[in-house]
Amino acid sequence: MVDPLLVELSRLQFALTAMYHFLFVPLTLGLSILVAMMETVYVMTRRKIWRDMTKFWGLLFGINFALGVATGLTMEFQFGMNWAFYSHYVGDIFGAPLAIEGLMAFFLEATLVGLFFFGWTKLTPLAHMTVTWFMALGTNLSALWILIANGWMQNPVGAAFNPDTMRMEVTDFYAVLFNPVAQAKFVHTVAAGYTMGAVFVLAISAWYILKNRHVALAKRSFAIASAFGLAASLSVVVLGDESGYALTEHQKMKLAAIEAMWESEDAPASFTLFGVPNAEAGRTDYAVRIPWVMGLIGTRSLDTKMPGIAELVDRAGTRIRNGLTAYAALEAIKKDRGDQAARATFDRTRGDLGYALLLKQFVDDPTKATDAEIDQAARSTVPAVLPLFSSFRIMALLGFALIALFGTALFYTMREAHAPRWLFRLAFLALPAPWIAVELGWFVAEFGRQPWIIEGVLPTFLATSELGVPDLLVTIAGFTALYGALAVIEVMLMVRAVKKGPDQVVGDPSMLLPGTGTSIEGYRPFATPAE
Repeated sequence: MVDPLLVELSRLQFALTAMYHFLFVPLTLGLSILVAMMETVYVMTRRKIWRDMTKFWGLLFGINFALGVATGLTMEFQFGMNWAFYSHYVGDIFGAPLAIEGLMAFFLEATLVGLFFFGWTKLTPLAHMTVTWFMALGTNLSALWILIANGWMQNPVGAAFNPDTMRMEVTDFYAVLFNPVAQAKFVHTVAAGYTMGAVFVLAISAWYILKNRHVALAKRSFAIASAFGLAASLSVVVLGDESGYALTEHQKMKLAAIEAMWESEDAPASFTLFGVPNAEAGRTDYAVRIPWVMGLIGTRSLDTKMPGIAELVDRAGTRIRNGLTAYAALEAIKKDRGDQAARATFDRTRGDLGYALLLKQFVDDPTKATDAEIDQAARSTVPAVLPLFSSFRIMALLGFALIALFGTALFYTMREAHAPRWLFRLAFLALPAPWIAVELGWFVAEFGRQPWIIEGVLPTFLATSELGVPDLLVTIAGFTALYGALAVIEVMLMVRAVKKGPDQVVGDPSMLLPGTGTSIEGYRPFATPAE
């Protein structure tokens, strides 16, 4: 059996690198669209202030983009280093979208970013604006392919296990591409990134207004961020509802754990607004419930029943027993490739093979598992309820708070009234909120599908490489130190650029281009023929 500590350290390392990488990706998504919108206004009006806004926020986008690419490289290599069996087992499916994403992120996207920064004197305003929009599009398409790969892990469609190669193989690439879970995750994640970009622009603009610096640029940035942010944050709620509906169809246990729904409820199920999940007792203490809401969100109906955790555990036990038939048939195929009876049995029960593999955590030979071990494996399909229940509600609370912030900011903007200083202070203090929300969202999505690395197909504990615990401890320490240093560099560059402001940051020899020893003044990427 696999060393549990090895599995937990492998999970910890990937979680640290993924969560760190995800600090940069959503901001890149949001800023790319905002910068494109600002440049569009500049091309339409030819007002210099909109060009300055494009260049200033574009510089901050570039700093963040560079760190995002650097941290993303580590994640790609980890699949081969720390998750070798996973890569072998599903590499034919998982590798395709990752390869396409690599082409977009490191070729198309990077080329367009270069044209954005260094094309001001080489391209016409209309051509440069077109490049900026394609840069934003490329950034979003890069995220699409990553989420197609991740969505397949949540809902493994378009693939089947081949008993001859002992691997999962693609049977329908279009099913993988148009996976409903992947599509729902993509639009929800992109909307969250747009919200983060809007908060970022809103907060820094508010700081400038409070300091009475660059007021004209800050007010326009504040206005566009307010409108864009309100639309994006409302979209997060709507698209998050769609993601919840996708869970009802494909990840019932995750949804039951998020809602701490221990027992099945009569339709329509209620939504637990607040409570303290008690896993040992199988109940939620101090629960405050809103009737019907969960049923409407989860099933889009008033008469469809939603299964609770206890019922889903029973279903898992049934699937484990059915999967044992598939496991035994597969063992027979290994011994005799021409055993047609075994192949027929396997084809009939192959959908539950992954559930039989859950037993390997408790017994070396699943076919010799006792009823107690089968029950133990069935209970292992329940993720930790308390962190999921709490994380989801904090994320949702932050989301609605940002909607209120954007709505208030837009209200004063549309009235062209003098906004109170408390609004600008609140906007600045809200800067960390979207990062907390998106990290919690990532945690809910990934932690919620445990114990599966591929839902219903491959348990996480079987997917690791044959590494030693010391190897993982050393690399975790190394990544922590490296990422800590990169975080300091990111913050320093961002803070320095913001403090210097749009009038001074361009052309200042003390501002170095990320990853080079050359000053921005030396390159003069923002120079125009008139200058």
